[in-house]
Amino acid sequence: MSTWPDTRILDLLGIEVPIIQAPMAGATTTAMVIAANHAGGLGSVPAAALSLEQLREALSTVRQASSRPINVNFFCHQPPAADAVRDRHWKALLEPYYRELGADFDAPTPLSNREPFSEATCKVVEEFRPEVVSFHFGLPEKALLDRVKATGAKVLSSATTVEEAIWLEQHGCDAIIAMGLEAGGHRGLFLSDDLNTQIGLMALVPQIVDAVSVPVIAAGGMGDARGIVAAFALGASAVQIGTAYLFTPEANVTASHHFALRHAQASETALTNLFTGRPARGIVNRVMRELGAINPAAPAFPTSGGALMPLKAKDEAGFSNLWSGQALRLGKDLSTYDLTRQLAEQTLAKLTRD
Repeated sequence: MSTWPDTRILDLLGIEVPIIQAPMAGATTTAMVIAANHAGGLGSVPAAALSLEQLREALSTVRQASSRPINVNFFCHQPPAADAVRDRHWKALLEPYYRELGADFDAPTPLSNREPFSEATCKVVEEFRPEVVSFHFGLPEKALLDRVKATGAKVLSSATTVEEAIWLEQHGCDAIIAMGLEAGGHRGLFLSDDLNTQIGLMALVPQIVDAVSVPVIAAGGMGDARGIVAAFALGASAVQIGTAYLFTPEANVTASHHFALRHAQASETALTNLFTGRPARGIVNRVMRELGAINPAAPAFPTSGGALMPLKAKDEAGFSNLWSGQALRLGKDLSTYDLTRQLAEQTLAKLTRD
């Protein structure tokens, strides 16, 4: 493929096209990662929802199929202290739904969990030595981060504000993912939990570019070449794409999620804390409409989803998270390989047009 006008991310990460397939826990499959790699982009393995055995299996599968660089993504949250009173209040708020749907309200509440980066997962990084390791919700403690960097991995993390971007550069990031408010899935915010601090991509990218010396990767609100060209014009060196990959046959999405992605309007996404306890953008469904997308009763991340699991089993569309960014109406039913190549080719054509 012809030369890109900004090759800093290509040189840093050893990839052919400046497109990163977003690490979407639950939806990303090894087939998606492999196909993104084969298309010249950077495939990303999401580790937060995987056991150590599942992570090793996923990395082994990808390594056997592709010799190209891979990204492994980890969460950096602090597990919350137990709060039985808040948990009971949350479940009581959901009791009318249990009664309506015939779910067993008195049964033990299922566990909802996401694993943060730890000593054990650091050992997996040291074992497989992925070329790129990315983090969400900040960075791990310095001792663990130093071990990651000692493997030779390049380190990325998400910033939702200029202040977070500066902090990430000061603490060792090789590139910053500028996560606009439009992006689907969990917000990467970590210096503040105030949603009023969150900024749209058009305003966020150039300010982060001006504030840091490392390359910036734009994420959120891009679903075709036009958005990627705009990101480059704002100073980004690459893009991270998520929602568009949910339309590929390699994506692992439920029937309800598949339907919602293809029928919801761009205005029908919202930030919600109901499903995990942290703000994340998804397609609005029944429980979001009726309880409010942001509800202060939701227990701390990542525990709030446990009480919703029995309801999800009865009514998947109404009570499951349907993660999506605001650019969902730009989604096309293409394979991961074809999507990555098409995005790259059409973007490059626009960037190099006289």
